[in-house]
Amino acid sequence: MGAVVSCIESLCHTIGACLMAIVNGIASVLQAIVGAIAAFFDIIISCLTCGKAGGRRSRGTTSRV
Repeated sequence: MGAVVSCIESLCHTIGACLMAIVNGIASVLQAIVGAIAAFFDIIISCLTCGKAGGRRSRGTTSRV
């Protein structure tokens, strides 16, 4: 009887792991889509403001001898 319970328990754990993998996959896809949309709007805003908006600043590099 213990083997049957163990088998059912393993089955439940496997189904749970499969469902979590699916949820994590969907979340990763949504995160990629949102990141792409944010990057797109960043490019549009940068283009409209001639690159003066945003946190990207060009810094001069100095070399010490």
